[in-house]
Amino acid sequence: MTSLLKKLNATSPLSADLGLLIVRLWFGAVLAASHGYGKVMNISGFSENVAKLGFPVPIFFGSAAALSEFLGGILVAVGFMARPAAGAVLGTMFVAAFIVHADDPFGKKEFALSYAAAALAILVAGPGRFSIDARMGRR
Repeated sequence: MTSLLKKLNATSPLSADLGLLIVRLWFGAVLAASHGYGKVMNISGFSENVAKLGFPVPIFFGSAAALSEFLGGILVAVGFMARPAAGAVLGTMFVAAFIVHADDPFGKKEFALSYAAAALAILVAGPGRFSIDARMGRR
């Protein structure tokens, strides 16, 4: 039993990189497919919703948010320009949580905050060795 606990408590560079890969793939792919894709495919409708929130230049901010979720999610998933992409996602998720859902209960903010936490982890830790960034010499 103690040897099993030792193994469970041990973190190797390989296990850390595998963990980052799992987080990147899930977080990036789900963000792109479930949230970004629909916004990108209906950018005018999404921009109308952004305008209703009072954002100036709604086509710009709507496009930026949609692209950060769709393209940013894909970039994070594959680990290419992962830190800048995660930074864009983080900013978008803060806007979603604290402006778009400002008056909503925590349950409505929870998704945006969960994506923000994953983006922050990638921003801080980098994409890990199983990424395009690592292959290009930047982690």
